[in-house]
Amino acid sequence: MSLLPEPTAPPEATGRVDRPDLPPGHTAHLPGRGSLFYREVAGPPGAPVVFLLHGLGANADLNWHSVLAPLGRHFRVIAPDHRGHGRGIRSAEPFRLTDCAEDVVALADCLGIDQFTAVGYSMGGPIAQLVWHRHRERVDGLVLCATARDFRGHPRERLLFGGLGVLAGLPHLTAVRAGAHGAEWVASRLFSSRPHTDWAVAELRRGEVGTILEAAREVGRFTSREWTHEIDVPTAVIITGRDRLVPAHRQHKLAETIPGAVKYEIDGNHHVVAGDGDDFRHALVGACLAVSPRPPTVDEVGTRRRRRSGARRRRVALLPAAAATPVGTR
Repeated sequence: MSLLPEPTAPPEATGRVDRPDLPPGHTAHLPGRGSLFYREVAGPPGAPVVFLLHGLGANADLNWHSVLAPLGRHFRVIAPDHRGHGRGIRSAEPFRLTDCAEDVVALADCLGIDQFTAVGYSMGGPIAQLVWHRHRERVDGLVLCATARDFRGHPRERLLFGGLGVLAGLPHLTAVRAGAHGAEWVASRLFSSRPHTDWAVAELRRGEVGTILEAAREVGRFTSREWTHEIDVPTAVIITGRDRLVPAHRQHKLAETIPGAVKYEIDGNHHVVAGDGDDFRHALVGACLAVSPRPPTVDEVGTRRRRRSGARRRRVALLPAAAATPVGTR
């Protein structure tokens, strides 16, 4: 039986006066699974649904705060926190990407959503792929951002994910200390010249450090090489051209193995999603419209054309397709 979501108060105001504007948050109680927090933008009446699936160590607010309003002009937007991240489900079981995928479908059931577009960033990419792989009838489109089919081919990557696996087994206090320092470092990288650094640190510290380290190990083990060629829904892949965490060649390979996938490449690093620039936001809105199960409205077509000419003037796109202009969609 699905339970209705409950409204949840926003984060405490003390020390958070500089947090971004965010839509309402809710807590959904998923039978047999636990409770998770999600943001929702209602969107226009009858709008198609997009689920935004965040990256490793982040949460929905950190990963998606800059794109919720632009997407909400066209879609109903649901952005949950994954297990052990932010205010996601807490479980004594080891972290598994497949559990995250099942949480997404359980949340859709709870909200009465039959079909949706799964949008995954970094770790959210494997989760989105798994949602399609395990529940093909529920997914009407995929948008995969700064992600790959697998993450552990290069010796440097094997060393990174192997080291994170070792950290996951360290005593709790050591892990907590490492997480505190890590939160400050990541926040300074994301918001070094912005007013939201303290908010970002607080949000990063919401997660369970041990679970996040387990998640990193699971990402290192993930592969979809055997079945990405079977993906049969409209798919867009947003490639972060200066990415050092998920190299661009891995992102290109993901797009090339999915039949009919549309590529968008932006001139940004792995953290571009948290930035203030328009390039990623334009690319994401364009990609979601490209795979949307309904035809674009006249206004949306005009918006695409304006963005196409603007992107060409700025030379944002590194591929023939402009940053927010879908090309070759089915």
